[in-house]
Amino acid sequence: MPAWMGSGLIYASALALTAGGITLLYITTRTFNFAHASMATWGFYVAYTGVVMYGGSPYRYFPVVFLFGALLGAICYIGLNRPLLRRQAAEITLMMSTLGYDLILLSGIQMYCDYLTYGMKLFPRRVTMGIYDFQLLGTSGASIVLPLLAVAFLTGLHLFLVKTKFGVAMRATIENPLLASASGINSDRVYLAAWIIGGGMATLGGACMAMAMTGTPVMGMTSIPFMFAGAILGGLHSLYGGILGGFVVGMTEYAGVYYLAQRIGPWVLGYRMAIPLLLMAITLLVFPRGLAGIPWSSLGGRVVAKIRGVRA
Repeated sequence: MPAWMGSGLIYASALALTAGGITLLYITTRTFNFAHASMATWGFYVAYTGVVMYGGSPYRYFPVVFLFGALLGAICYIGLNRPLLRRQAAEITLMMSTLGYDLILLSGIQMYCDYLTYGMKLFPRRVTMGIYDFQLLGTSGASIVLPLLAVAFLTGLHLFLVKTKFGVAMRATIENPLLASASGINSDRVYLAAWIIGGGMATLGGACMAMAMTGTPVMGMTSIPFMFAGAILGGLHSLYGGILGGFVVGMTEYAGVYYLAQRIGPWVLGYRMAIPLLLMAITLLVFPRGLAGIPWSSLGGRVVAKIRGVRA
């Protein structure tokens, strides 16, 4: 497997998790969670701390990473989002509250890095987590393990939403909050669960992302445009569309940079950020509701009909 493809799979898996978390929170509480940026960075630092202090593979600390993100999500909802929702705050107010929470988390990251630097004598401000990876089938283990992990997690989330009673209640609240509340569903518990899951997806995605790029205190801040690009590309009204959008953005970014660098020159790396944003803009011009708004069933029928016509 080429190096760019392996890194692309890791990065795309991370974006699928983070973009899915953004979409989940938006469709449940109508909140764009800008704190996703620093939540993702905290996920990286939790995994890094586990490796340097206790040893072993970064993957063994991923459950702790998810639980830490769940805690951050619960704090954000209970401390900020729930009081504002009860006051029927506007969406812009909800969004700005998460931006303030993001700044608090970012300040905490900086202070924690100072502690690791001066107290533990480590070098946490530029970390290559790939050095803690292992080789599998002639390539980095992360390029195989992390896509499988993302698929397994997202499959589990799908089964939770479809097969469990509380998951069905979450879907009902997402589809029609007023009707769900009238049916006796506790919307507050649903919103809290969404923030817990969304926070865990953010930190888990950040831990995965650090396996493909240099981990820094501002890793999430530099990646948040791509997380939102994936969520918007997939469609903000579909959880599965957001997950698909994140994966498409990640792979397009790496594949596009590799192709253009080969054809034009390495200077194109400076314009790397433009590739996923351009893809998002073009897609939305054709399909305003994103990938989730594409009539896949009718398109599939047309393709099948054309194939049959050619064979005939």
